[in-house]
Amino acid sequence: MNAIKALIFTGYGLNCDYETQYALARAGAEPHRIHINEVISGDTVKLDHYHLLVFGGGFSWGDDHGAGVIMAAKMKRRLGQDIARFVHSGRLILGICNGFQCLVNLGLLPAFNGRYDERRVALTYNDSGNFVDTWVTLEVNSESPCVFTKGIPSIELPVRHGEGKFFAAEQDLIELLQQNQVVFQYADPEGNEADGRYPLNPNGSLRDIAGICDPTGRILGLMPHPEAYNHFTNHPAWTRKKELSLREGKTLKSEEGAGIGIFRNAVEYLKHNF
Repeated sequence: MNAIKALIFTGYGLNCDYETQYALARAGAEPHRIHINEVISGDTVKLDHYHLLVFGGGFSWGDDHGAGVIMAAKMKRRLGQDIARFVHSGRLILGICNGFQCLVNLGLLPAFNGRYDERRVALTYNDSGNFVDTWVTLEVNSESPCVFTKGIPSIELPVRHGEGKFFAAEQDLIELLQQNQVVFQYADPEGNEADGRYPLNPNGSLRDIAGICDPTGRILGLMPHPEAYNHFTNHPAWTRKKELSLREGKTLKSEEGAGIGIFRNAVEYLKHNF
């Protein structure tokens, strides 16, 4: 089997690319951090050389005109047809935080009725009016077609954003839920829905939505950062968790953080289906 190649966009305020590269390597992929200009020029980098595109976190173009707006406009104009071919070829796309914002602005999500060029939802300013930097509990929809979350019932991940509130028209929210395109929802530590309560829901997202996928499950966008939970010591309560395990007579099976599972699912899917 040839290596599963992943392209991670960099440049113009994007960050988290090193953590994403590390997470993908741990998951068994061959990750490449490439400046967006190299991709746009098309001279040496072609999207069809890759199996997975990752739109990572950060503040692309300083979030001028809204988070992810300029990046989406630039990519739609210069790479729109290439991205459309990539999607229809059966490959995978992951958008994290600023990357999620870019995907919804591009129209790649939610892609109702296979429309990958129609903007239907938004990620806007947090209800608190402030930037949030905390950890959240997420419930995962087991009925979702999302290939990134197979076998993951729930997960804790960090969030860090100023524009993370998921917003959509009521009918579109209903459609997302009915079609199981809502992948992640904010919850309390026991798995009960956050019901909009702060800080369980850190931004005021409607229906506690933290991440959605397209109808095929091959495109995923989420506000929390799975790449930032790549080692068990990333978790703020890791010392307590370790001590509790020791007192229960359990040994640490792996030092890997739970976020790696999302990337590993993508790699395994591509190995078996692409």
